Amino acid sequence: MLGIIGAMQMEVDALKGLMTDQQVRTISNMEYVAGKLDGRPVVAVVCGEGKVAAAICAQTLILEYNVDRIINTGVAGTLCDALGIKDVAVAQDVVQHDMDVTALGLPLGQIPSLDVLKIPCDKDMVAALERAVQEQGCNWRLGTIASGDMFLHTAERKEFIVRQFGAIAGEMEGASIGQVCYLNHVPFAVLRTISDDASGHAPASFEQFAGEAAELACAIVRRFSALLEE
Repeated sequence: MLGIIGAMQMEVDALKGLMTDQQVRTISNMEYVAGKLDGRPVVAVVCGEGKVAAAICAQTLILEYNVDRIINTGVAGTLCDALGIKDVAVAQDVVQHDMDVTALGLPLGQIPSLDVLKIPCDKDMVAALERAVQEQGCNWRLGTIASGDMFLHTAERKEFIVRQFGAIAGEMEGASIGQVCYLNHVPFAVLRTISDDASGHAPASFEQFAGEAAELACAIVRRFSALLEE
């Protein structure tokens, strides 16, 4: 079963409108909707903001629903010139840019209990996601997505994250979901639509953009789900 973690309610609502045989449960104040998307079993949930909420959500999907794959979707700020507003970032790997135990002699971003700095996304899922994105005809890039419990709003922080990690986009959930999946040996992927330039400047018509981003994410996830079965 595929677990779908959406950062925006609009995304999950769009998917719910297409799902059949729905069964809804509320766990830890999060609504999990299990059902079939184009005939394939999935469970979709809005995780809320930040790494803790996202981690709770991912672990619940694994323990309560026995998902064997997880995809995380949402919006992000661009950290590279190649991606502008409404473009798409696909994670090759994820890193927590606000994890700092350098005083212990470890590199910035390193989680002491893990044997990797950047947590790799599943190669087969990434390949399916790349193909699904390409078929939508949008501008996109593959690379590192950096997560942290902060809204990126200064050029200085943006430049710092790029310099340290070579990230193409920044957000608040993907790397914590990656950590949970890595520890549980569950394949995962992360997809982000660019909502701002990571300096605090979001589109003036953000509500309209959010709707367009949700529609795009829904289309990509539907195609991605189908490609996983091929």
